[in-house]
Amino acid sequence: MVMGELAQETGLLVIGGGPGGYAAAFRAADLGLDVTLVEIAERPGGVCLFRGCIPSKTYLYLSELIFDARRAGSMGLTFSEPKIDLEGIRNWKASVVNKLSSGLLTLTQQRGVQLLRGRATFDGPDTVRLHDAEISRIKFKHAIIATGSHPIAFPGVPRKKESRVISSTEALDLPDVPEKLLVIGGGYVGLELGSVYASLGSRVTLIEHGKHLLPGVDKDLVRVLKKRIDTIFTAIELESEILSLDEQAHQVAVTYKKGGEEHTETFDRVLTAIGRKPNTSGLGLETADVKMNENGFIIIDEQQRTSNPHIFAVGDVVGGAMLAHKASREGKVAAEVIAGQPSAFDVRAMPAVVYTDPQIAWCGITETEAKEQGRAVEIKRFPWKISGRAATMGLDDGLTKMIIDAETRRILGVGIVGRATEGLIAEAVLAIEMGALVDDMALSIHPHPTLSETESEVAEIFLGSATHILSPAKKK
Repeated sequence: MVMGELAQETGLLVIGGGPGGYAAAFRAADLGLDVTLVEIAERPGGVCLFRGCIPSKTYLYLSELIFDARRAGSMGLTFSEPKIDLEGIRNWKASVVNKLSSGLLTLTQQRGVQLLRGRATFDGPDTVRLHDAEISRIKFKHAIIATGSHPIAFPGVPRKKESRVISSTEALDLPDVPEKLLVIGGGYVGLELGSVYASLGSRVTLIEHGKHLLPGVDKDLVRVLKKRIDTIFTAIELESEILSLDEQAHQVAVTYKKGGEEHTETFDRVLTAIGRKPNTSGLGLETADVKMNENGFIIIDEQQRTSNPHIFAVGDVVGGAMLAHKASREGKVAAEVIAGQPSAFDVRAMPAVVYTDPQIAWCGITETEAKEQGRAVEIKRFPWKISGRAATMGLDDGLTKMIIDAETRRILGVGIVGRATEGLIAEAVLAIEMGALVDDMALSIHPHPTLSETESEVAEIFLGSATHILSPAKKK
């Protein structure tokens, strides 16, 4: 069909249907705005739903089941080795994605948001041109850019179809279970996907350029995870530099340097997880008077407004933590500001979770940040080896820590490593956002036996009133 030069106007144009984009569109529609959402895919959801958060957590849940079944042997319960049905796993992942994306499509329709499939580029400060869409041009009063990010390709390795050097996008398609897999990058993506493939039977080697896994995360939390990763990965090579990737017919020859020595090893596949770049190239931002920094991220203020007062930006394209829940909050802020509400992105405790086994979760200020800033803090730790609930689950290597303002007694940060930290961290987020004192956490009764009570127990250590661990005299 030949596309005509059809044009329309809209009150709010949202470009990108990921967590930031659809959250913005939905909130704006709820506030009575005329909203048009432009998305390349057929349904909203973005990278998070189709090629990121949801597919990876679907696989990680299965990995957790496999690891738990193996660990149960020490508890007197033995299962046979699981039979891996890759097609069945892919179908399960696809059914989850389809269910959630269908729900988003329904919500889009129910809220009266116009959904256009196509790619938008700015044609001026208040106009975009749509490519591969029925509508050719849209004139807007306000716009929100929520185009997300993409994996960084390994330097010098050309992207090609059916390559054995893959990114997280291809890895989540689960093309096969390679006998030998190399993961380049010790961040959360590399550790999560490496864990998935290790559980399915791959011999996984991880190479990280830095001195530590998960740069930026407190080392005492990472130490617990690394102890576990050491048992399921074949090797972890820190402070190592990849020199070359030579893709051959059925394998990839990898040369890397560690400690001044060069090593060459072959792998069936190589997963590169070295970061992500914002999807700002080719958007025509210069024609819209939208400024970016030297790394290609859009510059915004606390209300998500760009240098063009009628255009806002949210999510990965503005930098900072590339997290779906951050993007969603930013999207809502932008929509509320456009609707005339007094809203701003003012967050004290942005939670982050690494969905490995064990998980790591943290929010607020970290111990490392507190030291760098010279903050007067007290740091208390509650080891899970004395948690009754952790003992019943055979998960006693976890840790809950709290960073407390030494003067005001306010909770500034919390970090947890262990099982189910994805849910445990929410209480800490609420405490920090409400300016809770460590006393509030300690005096809030937590059910026993639970993992959640490790948060009240660590607070009690500060007060000197801990039951299950010896602690100093109570603080006045």
